[in-house]
Amino acid sequence: MLPEPARDCQLCDRLVEFRSDCQAQHPDWFNGAVPSFGSDTAQLLIVGLAPGMQGANRTGRPFTGDYAGDLLYETLDSFGFSTGSYGAAANDGLKLVNCMITNAVRCLPPQNKPTTAEINRCRPFLEARISALPDIRAIVALGRIAHDATVVTLGLKKSALKFGHGARHEIERPDGGGKIYLFDSYHCSRYNTNTGRLTPEMFRQVFNDVQSCLNS
Repeated sequence: MLPEPARDCQLCDRLVEFRSDCQAQHPDWFNGAVPSFGSDTAQLLIVGLAPGMQGANRTGRPFTGDYAGDLLYETLDSFGFSTGSYGAAANDGLKLVNCMITNAVRCLPPQNKPTTAEINRCRPFLEARISALPDIRAIVALGRIAHDATVVTLGLKKSALKFGHGARHEIERPDGGGKIYLFDSYHCSRYNTNTGRLTPEMFRQVFNDVQSCLNS
């Protein structure tokens, strides 16, 4: 299995139909399975939920073009995980340093809510993505769905590791490649920040913990 699906991935009928509707309404948008973004030698992998309508589904780059990306990329820059300036466009010249961003589900789901079956069908790409990062030491899961998908991908049951903002979990790689530290954060969506469930300070603390882990 390759770590990136074809742009016109056909695995999920509902998502293919929704993509076709988006293509008809917005033919100039990316409208496809969004590839991961970042360094192939990354020690840090960030796993989101799925492309956003106005974000990655439009621009073709994870967390690019919507509010969640504004907070994520600002935070990554402040911890030295990027160079260049984030311009909310895939051609803004931004590069990630020692970091890669992907999604548990690569295609835009209606109402940003993938089904369990869609998450399961997309999981082999997450597994292949992790396997293709030989230096990976830490994963940040943005939200419970990303957390659960990552836990199962790493060979554990969802019930074995509970999601909790700020939590850190130590996991043995199923391929025998050593330990991976899984860090949990509430998703950096506008809803979570507007309601105060997630503040920029809370988000920064997660990445402060990640940086301490990578530097140890």
